Amino acid sequence: MLTGWTDSSRVSSSVGAKASWMPMRCACWFALWLGVWLAPHAEALQPTPHIEETVTAQIAFTPGDDVARIIVEALRAARSQILVQAFSFTHRDIARALIDAHGRGVDVQVIADAEQTDLIENTVVPELDAAGVPVYLDEQHVAAHNKVMVIDEGHPWAAVITGSYNFTFAAQFRNAENLLVLRGGPHIARAYADNWQRHRSHSRPYSRP
Repeated sequence: MLTGWTDSSRVSSSVGAKASWMPMRCACWFALWLGVWLAPHAEALQPTPHIEETVTAQIAFTPGDDVARIIVEALRAARSQILVQAFSFTHRDIARALIDAHGRGVDVQVIADAEQTDLIENTVVPELDAAGVPVYLDEQHVAAHNKVMVIDEGHPWAAVITGSYNFTFAAQFRNAENLLVLRGGPHIARAYADNWQRHRSHSRPYSRP
């Protein structure tokens, strides 16, 4: 039916009838062009799939909760791997927990925002690097603003730490922040680990100035 494209009461001649086809023809050509243009980008535009899992969530807020302690305890429980994405990273207790995990054989790798690493004088990135922890700098974005830790992905006890909380003393003592520790969700851990790998692919290894 063409009534959705034109006011049929105004079509009183064959000329008017032909004219009523024009919007539909334009719409069809646009749809065809859009399909051709989107085809190469279809995979990149796919949303993250809906995941249904039974998970436990540990929730904390600052001010009020000792969020750094929660993170450190989760890192101390890691058995095989810790993947980190950090924006600002100045909290030395959290850095020490990562270094200790690396020392006991856990695969610890860190992606940090390149600009923040360069600008912040008390960043812990040089300490992590000096301890042998692989650190990569992500400079492909205005801000590599993820605050994420993926612990032991691929195991039933895998955990994901995320939220607004930067790994800084300011986040603990000055700011209003939140933290989530998600456990028991293997597909959630896999999604975050895959995202970590995507950012690792365009990040460069850290080198001390």
